[in-house]
Amino acid sequence: MRGGIKKNWWKFLGILFVMYALIGGLLLEVPRLDILNETIRNLFYHVTMWFGMMILMTVSAIYSIKYLRGYALKNDDVANNAAQIGLLLGTLGISTGSVWARFTWGTFWVSDPKLNGAAITLLIYLAYMVLRNSMDEEQKRAKIAAVYNIFAFVMLVVFLGILPRTTDSLHPGNGGNPGFSAYEEDLDSSMRLVFYPAIIGWTLLGVWMLQLRLRMKRIKDTLEETDSVSKHLV
Repeated sequence: MRGGIKKNWWKFLGILFVMYALIGGLLLEVPRLDILNETIRNLFYHVTMWFGMMILMTVSAIYSIKYLRGYALKNDDVANNAAQIGLLLGTLGISTGSVWARFTWGTFWVSDPKLNGAAITLLIYLAYMVLRNSMDEEQKRAKIAAVYNIFAFVMLVVFLGILPRTTDSLHPGNGGNPGFSAYEEDLDSSMRLVFYPAIIGWTLLGVWMLQLRLRMKRIKDTLEETDSVSKHLV
């Protein structure tokens, strides 16, 4: 029992940090900034989920590159499942962002470079999932999906990191619109004590989900292989 706790400490830490962010983000005293007011609490959810998404998409792209270097299907499995979990966090992030926009800008969606780029990025990764499901042969699917996944990650960097900084944007931190770092005195240590653990928590939760999905995939492959051998013997 003690060995299991020591081995899985990071899982408990991830759950603890997410619960801490969910509860602390609602109860913590926050600064009263113009327009934002209480909606600034969404910083603990919307932004931190997207951090987790980008970390998982980075992992996915790295493992796609590793697959192309040796064509080991285990690397393709990591890339695929990391992208799926990243897409889940991205969907939750864009949903909470829409709620934030409703109370900040008066509408769930505006024609903004970063918002549109975020939506396009999610659609690109959704197309990645569709592409994978359109092919049955494992190596062919893995090769094409790996190349597309690298392209998708480059588009993520362009749409979320580069494009919003070169155009006018309502989103904080882009297009001359000041980010939260501009309110250095207002974003006190108490907010950072929730914000950073939330990033770690969502990321660890995503990694745990990735580990579980990979374990399930290995069990499924083993069962299919055993069933195939049994049928051959019969």
